[in-house]
Amino acid sequence: MLITNANIITWESPNRILQNHALYIEGDHIKEIGTTKALTAKYPKAKPTDANAQYIMPGGICAHTHFYGAFARGMAIPGPAPKDFPEILKKLWWPLDRSLDAEAVRYSALVCLVDAIKHGTTTLIDHHASPNFIDGSLDMIADAVDKSGLRGVLCYEVTDRDGNEKTNAGINENVRFLKRLASDPHPRLAATFGLHASLTLSGATLQACRAAAPDGTGFHIHTAEHESDEYDSLSKSNMRVIDRLLKHNILGPKTITAHGVHFDAREMEILKETETWLSHQPRSNMNNAVGVAQIESMLRLGIKVCLGNDGFTNSMWDEWKTAYLLHKNETRDPRRMGGYDVTQMAVYNNAALANMFFPAAPIGQIVPGAVADLIFVDYQPFTPLTDGNLPWHIIFGFQQSMVTTTIAAGKVLMKDRKLLTLDEAEIAAHAREISPRIWKKYEEEVAKVL
Repeated sequence: MLITNANIITWESPNRILQNHALYIEGDHIKEIGTTKALTAKYPKAKPTDANAQYIMPGGICAHTHFYGAFARGMAIPGPAPKDFPEILKKLWWPLDRSLDAEAVRYSALVCLVDAIKHGTTTLIDHHASPNFIDGSLDMIADAVDKSGLRGVLCYEVTDRDGNEKTNAGINENVRFLKRLASDPHPRLAATFGLHASLTLSGATLQACRAAAPDGTGFHIHTAEHESDEYDSLSKSNMRVIDRLLKHNILGPKTITAHGVHFDAREMEILKETETWLSHQPRSNMNNAVGVAQIESMLRLGIKVCLGNDGFTNSMWDEWKTAYLLHKNETRDPRRMGGYDVTQMAVYNNAALANMFFPAAPIGQIVPGAVADLIFVDYQPFTPLTDGNLPWHIIFGFQQSMVTTTIAAGKVLMKDRKLLTLDEAEIAAHAREISPRIWKKYEEEVAKVL
């Protein structure tokens, strides 16, 4: 594939913007970058794809998402509205995940994957739960990811809240899927070991997960999203959440902790010392009214803070914008959470995290040898756009509707806004058919806790 007449945003460090350039893609990798004139002459037999002066940049990366929550859109929660995050879990998310069957798991993933392709997010790190369909659930999601052409990192969230049998089934599903990919690697699929949160995990279960995880495996776990997680940990162990996870050898350079809204200073130091990742989800934190994580302090400390969406839409630029604005509003200081900080999370740290799971070639930058995960952006700046001011063009100018073409591993998944690997109309229509069944089951489940 020869892409010509492009303005290339490389996201190298330092970043470069290359005007009227071309990319030559061979298989799933970028082979060469040069001027349109030079590469057109060098590869005369290649049929060029004309970018028409659009910006080409690496596909977006989401560090923490939940495909399984898709059917919550538009769904009513019976009774009084939840007053805090623990009630949101008990009245929304836990009854919903208990309502999912195999078909619902598949279509929850598919609708999110359609959304990701349309919005230019090419790598997603998912955290799954479906207590009444555990065995084989990760295969179901993996098949959907494979069909879409995107890149995905999957896990099943182990929890004690549904009883010992399902706790053990969750452990086994993680181990089975990890071993499947170890014995039969897939270039666009990876796995980690999922844990829900300290507040629904006993010490015995944490130990069982640590013992069951194959050597070299990290974990993906929610941490201190609400104060209740810290209070629960102190009650169980006389330790805060991160101290408790450290004791059980859950932390480390391959583990992702999500949220971290209520960490204290020592917990942040432990994340730094253990080289553990943190994923920030500002839209979700605002929606759940759980508070604002001390992201700038953690970045300053050297913690590898990434950006996720927690199951919100896969338009990751919306997450950029929210992060940029939320911290200013929280501190009442417009100097806080600058564009470079957002870029560090969303671009450089997210790419480093994705590369940990897909180490064969660089992800998240346009350089020779990198994987060809690319998006075309139809953005017409009316002021100069440079490598220095690009973050502010993205935050104040880029819109999700501007993504016209999405490519992953060298394969075109959407061209000129037309999806090529997934049938959006069919998927949406089938999801509408099955969602009333899921909502009815949800209402039965939530009635048990009201």
